[in-house]
Amino acid sequence: MKKIINDPANVVDEMINGLVKGYPDKLKRLENTNVVARFDKKDSKVGIISGGGSGHEPAHAGYVGYGMLDCAVCGEVFTSPTPDQILEAIKEADSGKGVFMVVKNYTGDVLNFDMAKELAELEDIDVDYIIVNDDVAVEDSEFTTGRRGIAGTVFVHKVLGAMAEQGKSLQEIKEEAEKLVTNIKSMGMAIKPCVLPQVGKESFHLEENEMEIGIGIHGEAGIRKEAIKPANDIAKELTDTILQEFDDLDEVCVMVNGMGQTPLMELYIVNNFLNDYLKEKNIKISKSYVGNYMTSIDMAGFSITIFKVSDEEKEYLNFKADTVFLKEL
Repeated sequence: MKKIINDPANVVDEMINGLVKGYPDKLKRLENTNVVARFDKKDSKVGIISGGGSGHEPAHAGYVGYGMLDCAVCGEVFTSPTPDQILEAIKEADSGKGVFMVVKNYTGDVLNFDMAKELAELEDIDVDYIIVNDDVAVEDSEFTTGRRGIAGTVFVHKVLGAMAEQGKSLQEIKEEAEKLVTNIKSMGMAIKPCVLPQVGKESFHLEENEMEIGIGIHGEAGIRKEAIKPANDIAKELTDTILQEFDDLDEVCVMVNGMGQTPLMELYIVNNFLNDYLKEKNIKISKSYVGNYMTSIDMAGFSITIFKVSDEEKEYLNFKADTVFLKEL
């Protein structure tokens, strides 16, 4: 499989260097780490950090900046960052008000971020975290106990980042995070798997007329294969599954997220159906987001996220963000 890379062993290192060299006024790389941090560190606020395996760009380093993350920890491709790297991000983000971590529900991430929390507390840094588990496709997987964390994580970054910027306390951020994760649900699909740089072959196989329903973001297959259908039918299947998770919905924000290789044309077609379909169900859409927010390298497909929002959460979403890949959300 063709890749525009040099040595597969160096893709993460070269990617991080290229990112910070492209935006030296916004980002910096902590020396001897894979941590991307805000160039203009702000004091007297709760630090917000996140991270995980690389290959999900623009997540997570693309969301480092005013109004979102203070640091992102980049693991190797589809591999959790190590506790020592996460600890360096915690120390960089700490300004005396504590640090809050947004962790996707994958076993390695949960274990390593929790270990880093314990190490930071030994250095008298207050740390708390939330585990995001928005994927409704599976209850357990080869990577997780419980539901996986996928594209809905970006909404968590945005809301909590805005709260921190406005001076909310660590406890207030924790309380909001616990509400958030119950009101954000996602599900994805693929028509083509991704190719890991170190492996050079597809992460699973699909025939020409097949699609995979319920994929994750680490190249893992979904819950079933079926014959590919028109965009509206696919979007309806995902949306109906997500809607079953809510008792009632009055107003939502929605995200149509590309998996890395899906043209925007196709994402807009999905969004066209999604908006009309929710309107038919008398569900108001406060705002729609369409684009690549959390990818799986070069997978072709999309995920849908539905976020049941309060008036206060809408204000946080509209709060200014100034990051490399997101000016607003």
